Amino acid sequence: MDDILLQEAIERYLSHQMNEQERVYFEQMRNSTPEIDQMVVEHAMFQHEMDFYAQRRNIKSQLHDAHTKLLLHGDIQHGSEVSAGGKLIQIFHKYKRVTGIAAAVGGFIALVISGLVVYFSPVNQTQLVQLSKDIEVIKRNQQYQGSLLNEVKSKIPENARLVAGGTGFLLDNHGYLLTNAHVLKGSGVVVINSKGKEFNADILHIDNLRDLAVLKINDSEYNAPRALPYSIRKSTIDLGEEIFTLGYPRNDIVYGEGYLSSRTGFNSDSLTYQLQISANPGNSGGPVFDRSGEIVGVLSTRQAQAEGITFAVKSGYIYTMLADCKAAKLSGMEKIKPSQQSSIRGLERKDQIIRIENCVFFVKAYSK
Repeated sequence: MDDILLQEAIERYLSHQMNEQERVYFEQMRNSTPEIDQMVVEHAMFQHEMDFYAQRRNIKSQLHDAHTKLLLHGDIQHGSEVSAGGKLIQIFHKYKRVTGIAAAVGGFIALVISGLVVYFSPVNQTQLVQLSKDIEVIKRNQQYQGSLLNEVKSKIPENARLVAGGTGFLLDNHGYLLTNAHVLKGSGVVVINSKGKEFNADILHIDNLRDLAVLKINDSEYNAPRALPYSIRKSTIDLGEEIFTLGYPRNDIVYGEGYLSSRTGFNSDSLTYQLQISANPGNSGGPVFDRSGEIVGVLSTRQAQAEGITFAVKSGYIYTMLADCKAAKLSGMEKIKPSQQSSIRGLERKDQIIRIENCVFFVKAYSK
């Protein structure tokens, strides 16, 4: 479901504006989709905090009005903490107990809210979340919008079950693709280019240690490009260097940009970079480019409950994996020859994207 439509649905649900049928369907989605449930909890808590803030503003305004009236009646004076008749002290003593109780209740509410945040959070902030996408979630979201998952006949076998999705990109101009190992949860896979054209593909190799996998497009309808517009960088990149990515957190391709925030990943993992970039389920396996159009990494995970902290496998390990496969004489892997030159160096970003986007694919994994 589109993010804006989902937010609108959550607001209607929390404000009890849904009819019974809509409410039952939304609660089914919420129960079966942790991400949506988390958004509902966070939105409800945000509304509660806003209401609490509005109440505080209202009390402050009332106190200000009372203070102004006391000044006008001469009960208190500017620069004096008490009036001649000592009324302010009397008022304080009269309501001292009530004030104490109100402060205690306010503190208790703050503690309860903090506890709810911890209780309803599905993961700890120090944990990682894979960026693969549950295709069943896509089905439910699209059905909620009243649309179909596929408007054309899919190449996925009729009785197969979609289990995961992510992003992949061409390694060379012969139809070899790279993605994350964790995207390939099923026994088969199809890939879709940025124009919506679907192709059959084979799983050639899965490297769980580095979270990398190699696919080969095996489809008579596929027309391979004469050359790739980008290269795969062997060296590391510098701290603060600008990066951008293309991927499929939605059914159509999405652009994102950011920068390298650490040369190591989660818990100083030397296999990955830490990036400051927004990423969502479906971005797994997406290429990370430097401003010259060289691939410097492969998006894989993000830090749970931390905005924009994402991790990518360093591009140098692509070469390490390919060398290991060739040394082991794995069938088909010896033919892969990544491009060593980028033809989009120096182009404006929009022109780089035009050249790149048809080399980046939506990967759908299925089980028979």
